[in-house]
Amino acid sequence: MKQYILLLFFGVSTLLSAQKIDYNTKKGFVAEGFDVVSYFVDKKPVEGKNKFITTYDGAKFRFSSEKHLKMFAENPKKYVPQYGGYCAYAVAEKNTKMYIDGEAYEIRDGKLYLFYSSFFGSKLEDWQEGNTPKLQVKADKNWEGLKHTKN
Repeated sequence: MKQYILLLFFGVSTLLSAQKIDYNTKKGFVAEGFDVVSYFVDKKPVEGKNKFITTYDGAKFRFSSEKHLKMFAENPKKYVPQYGGYCAYAVAEKNTKMYIDGEAYEIRDGKLYLFYSSFFGSKLEDWQEGNTPKLQVKADKNWEGLKHTKN
């Protein structure tokens, strides 16, 4: 009986650890189809093209050039947005996943953060006007509980 319980435990823990992160792919691609490398290289979001697509960790990414696609393939973790591409401010302050505006972003400490914005304002501004290091810590902690849940 102990062997069956142990087998069941290992089976469940293996399934849970194999679970992929829930990426924000509302428009079919992470970062709403913007080229995630462009945020770093071009210092602005550039829309990806359908001829430069790849899949990483079960999510689709589009790129504006073959060069950016290759750069991503060499080091995807460098370019993948934090918190699965959901709004960093919402993850920190609301402990929830919120869609983003691909043009509302910040690169901080070599990482890409994306934000929600609307007619009433941008969560990027709230992020920058607040205690950003504290928000980052809070978002990192909240993301641990959110990253495997479907939005």
